[in-house]
Amino acid sequence: MPPVAKSVCVYCGSRFGANPRYRADADAVGRMLARKGWRLVYGAGDVGLMGEVARAAQTAGGETFGVIPTHLLAREVGKRDLSSFVVTETMHERKKVMFMNADAVVVLPGGGGSLDEFFEVLTWRQLGLHEKPIFILNSAGYWDPLLSLIDRIVAEGFADASLKGFVTVVADPGALEAALSNALGS
Repeated sequence: MPPVAKSVCVYCGSRFGANPRYRADADAVGRMLARKGWRLVYGAGDVGLMGEVARAAQTAGGETFGVIPTHLLAREVGKRDLSSFVVTETMHERKKVMFMNADAVVVLPGGGGSLDEFFEVLTWRQLGLHEKPIFILNSAGYWDPLLSLIDRIVAEGFADASLKGFVTVVADPGALEAALSNALGS
């Protein structure tokens, strides 16, 4: 296995969701990150898709860096057997530490928290605060309504068309691997 060269922040649900494809894709992403020698950076939970991607990365011998606020340790079952386990005081700190320790961002299916994390890094990119690549894994079309909303935001004049260019949408873990390899140069 190659040494950890890059880190990929994964935002995803603390639940599995209704479609088994979401869980399968989370597992595939975790294994792919380990195989490529990329460290997983994520929310340190051991539940839902979060736990799935971390367990898959660990099982495949990958490095894992988890960040969780104290108030979610019990609710998200803080996964203490990670390569690195960081506990923060607030959600804002959690998001900052995750983002600062990543070279790219990947969004898997998730709920309000995943949307919050996605829109924060997208807004930062729009404002020129970073140039990290952002990827949406659109498992089974899960994010189609979000992509339509972004189109609407642009069409209604609330953002320039360049907003859409800050996000790369991929349909499956194989396409994600290719896109990440291209973006990270490995």
